[in-house]
Amino acid sequence: MSNTEPSTSALKREFSLSSAFAFAFAFISPIVALYGIFGLALSTAGPSFWWAFPLVFCGQMLVALVFAMLVSRWPLEGSIYQWSSRLLGDNLGWLAGWAYLWTLVIAMATVALGAAGFVADIVGLPAADGTSKVWIAFGILVAGTVLNLLGRGYLKVFMMASIVAEVVGSLGLGTWLLLFHRHQSLDVLTTGGALTSDPTSYLTFGGPFLVAVAFVGWSFVGFESAGAIAEEVKEPRRDLPKAIIFSLVFIALVVMYSALAIILAIPDMAAIIKPDAGDPVLSTLTSQLGPQVAKPVAILFVIGFLASFLALQTSASRVIWAYARDGALPASKHLARLSPVQRIPTFALIVTLVIGSAIFLVSNYAANAYMLLVNFTTGGFYVAFLFPLVGALVAQLQGRFPAGQFSLGALTTPITLVATLWAALQFINIAWPRAVYPQAYLNWSVWIVICILGATGAIVLASVRGRMVRWNVENDLTSTLPVAGMGR
Repeated sequence: MSNTEPSTSALKREFSLSSAFAFAFAFISPIVALYGIFGLALSTAGPSFWWAFPLVFCGQMLVALVFAMLVSRWPLEGSIYQWSSRLLGDNLGWLAGWAYLWTLVIAMATVALGAAGFVADIVGLPAADGTSKVWIAFGILVAGTVLNLLGRGYLKVFMMASIVAEVVGSLGLGTWLLLFHRHQSLDVLTTGGALTSDPTSYLTFGGPFLVAVAFVGWSFVGFESAGAIAEEVKEPRRDLPKAIIFSLVFIALVVMYSALAIILAIPDMAAIIKPDAGDPVLSTLTSQLGPQVAKPVAILFVIGFLASFLALQTSASRVIWAYARDGALPASKHLARLSPVQRIPTFALIVTLVIGSAIFLVSNYAANAYMLLVNFTTGGFYVAFLFPLVGALVAQLQGRFPAGQFSLGALTTPITLVATLWAALQFINIAWPRAVYPQAYLNWSVWIVICILGATGAIVLASVRGRMVRWNVENDLTSTLPVAGMGR
């Protein structure tokens, strides 16, 4: 399916390398990446879980290198949907984007609810119930949608401000803890988590370390989001590979440094990993820096969560818009519309508002149904990653992989192969139905949601398949965009 893109559907190219980097950085967010999994991983695998960070980072760096090649060849709005469609065909590409889209909107709602808890603490509602937090999260959703509708200028300012706040806060707090509040030696990274007493069971497939690896899988996703806004970047072939790679590297360094500082600052490791010990990050900061640090840290956390929320919502709306431009969703004519001045996909953003609100309702009235969705998110990213990775590997093995401006040369196929194996193994590790919850269906949550989304996706695809027309934007890109590699 192919057609020519009309000029009236073009997005404005207002993002530079720095803003594309800030976008991917905010999507991952070192605060969200660390705070979201630190307590879970520490209580599961002890302080030795820290080694999961470099392991997952190395695997994700291979994925990022492949995605950097893909975005330099196809710098198109919708990233994974676009790459998969061109490598695997329209049907599989549609399913890849469907998995990615739902992962984004569920993660968006999850992050908004995470921010709501900190907002409640800041405004003096530390004992806020679930309904109160849902209403706060709904306010965040509405405010974020308004900010996104105002235009890219406001979005860029907030993203850059979040980088400054998060880096200064994360690195500043980490350095202060390491210099003046260190209670553990580096040995805790190898002696913690039963490595000494029973290293075999600790490292086996059913052992606690691989469970921690599954949790840490959430920390290093989102680098691909720079490709989701590709048609809004001024020089995407040159800048987007850099944004994808550099954002992942920078986030990994900040997260690993901050995590190490917090682990070494824990005064009583045995007490803090107990199930009823509360949040280990906040309790460690409070015990070491005093209760007066609680509110500034909460504000810092809110900034990180809000920036991540905005990036997730923006990415989801761009994937919806990319689908709609191809006629690949119901009501595509409306969803593909752009605002006349800012050239923002207004209706697509409103759809994310509606879906997010529905998820909040589910979280308020059906907690277990909400847990099904939340448990899916990390696995959902890896499912979506596998489509373009497999497509790129097959194309390379068949000798039909289209080279872009960024290339790995002779290492292209070996790196793609290892990246694909890594993503497949990590997905299996995440989705494995371990006995984490008393309800068996929650332990199978990743597979259950995949089946539900797969079935509904097949129905939607069948309803739109006859009118799907892929806009042929590659010709315009080739003729109008600067051709450049990774260097300036």
